[in-house]
Amino acid sequence: MHKRSAVVFAYHSVGVRGIKSLLAQGVDIKLVVSHEDNPNESIWFESVAALCEEHGIPRVTPENPNTPEFVEQLRAIDADFFFSFYYRNMLSAEILSVAKHGAYNLHGSLLPKYRGRVPVNWAVLHGETETGATLHEMTVKPDAGAIISQIAVPILPDDTAFEVFGKLTVAAEQVLWQALPGILTGSPTRTPNDLSKGSYFGGRKPEDGRIDWSKPANEVYNLHRAVAPPYPGAFFDHAGQRFIIEKARLYATNPSKLPSNLPQGISVVDNSVFGICGDGKAIRVLALQNNNKTLSIEEIKSYFAS
Repeated sequence: MHKRSAVVFAYHSVGVRGIKSLLAQGVDIKLVVSHEDNPNESIWFESVAALCEEHGIPRVTPENPNTPEFVEQLRAIDADFFFSFYYRNMLSAEILSVAKHGAYNLHGSLLPKYRGRVPVNWAVLHGETETGATLHEMTVKPDAGAIISQIAVPILPDDTAFEVFGKLTVAAEQVLWQALPGILTGSPTRTPNDLSKGSYFGGRKPEDGRIDWSKPANEVYNLHRAVAPPYPGAFFDHAGQRFIIEKARLYATNPSKLPSNLPQGISVVDNSVFGICGDGKAIRVLALQNNNKTLSIEEIKSYFAS
């Protein structure tokens, strides 16, 4: 069998692990299509650009990959497969039709659940106890093609989205590794992706991290976990200042041990910081930021003196 070739659309840590997996299984990567890093974004993940440089793989970063000119570039490469590993742009029907033996995408959920953008953050926000990585055939409709393989990972009660993403990076590598032999020989297993049993979510904006203290404590805690640093963080404004919850835990001790007259929002009780929520329960705030600085307990007291 001749050496299989691919064009890879990739970014982020999953992009790096996906490219490494293809190389390890002998795939000839003709081109990597990626993104330039955004200077306004916290870059906490692995670099596809550095990996391509290390292995001498050509890399391009078109703002829009769906132009007729770029489609013709891809056609000229004549690759057997296209793979998409956390690439952020949708690919057109024209691009997908160029892949001679199929186009495949890694998605960070147990499809058909959490189709669409930032699936890890949405799963944590909704209090899910598991999620996973899915390799599926690409179609013009996002995350809708037949499922090739998937692996579940647990979401533990105090896991942040960042911690879950670490698990998913490993799961994505495992899913791809298991499925690649079948894909490369033209005999992958396919399971229908029943969208009627799933869900679709769009992207999230930093403003979506604003805390509403009138919500139940569990909802506020899940919001914190879903967007905790290195994501932008769950935040609230007080006295003209913005505060971001860096680290917190759901306050599991009997809430009656807290004074009953505490208002919703931040209170300091015996040198411990609590966020009092709409159901009378609380989250315990272990680290609070203001102006990119973690505040001392004395500073917190000065801001929130009752």
